[in-house]
Amino acid sequence: MSIKDLSGLMKQAQEMQEKMQARMQEAQAEIANLRVTGEAGAGLVRVVMNGRCEVVDVQLDDALLREDKGIIEDLIAAASNDAVRRANEAQQEKMAAAAGGFGLPGGLDLGNLGDLFGKMKF
Repeated sequence: MSIKDLSGLMKQAQEMQEKMQARMQEAQAEIANLRVTGEAGAGLVRVVMNGRCEVVDVQLDDALLREDKGIIEDLIAAASNDAVRRANEAQQEKMAAAAGGFGLPGGLDLGNLGDLFGKMKF
């Protein structure tokens, strides 16, 4: 491999890194604006969170207000946990989509090298 080839390969790698960084920033902005709804008690309690797992709204059905305080608290906790799970799933999907589609420059295949680095302790 000549120096010219190596230089071209380095340039391709830098361009890929810049594109990947831009995609990740875009995905993070989408995540921040994301809204997910967690539910419990067959919809009697709804908790709305943004993509950063911050609660932005809590909705209680009027029928629920006649219930015991402990039941209401349990349903709010369950709806919150459901919303967190949904937010995490949405985050993973957005980040995976942002990271997808980037092959290695010049069709370079590192085979199991990625597995090797994953097992190394630094």
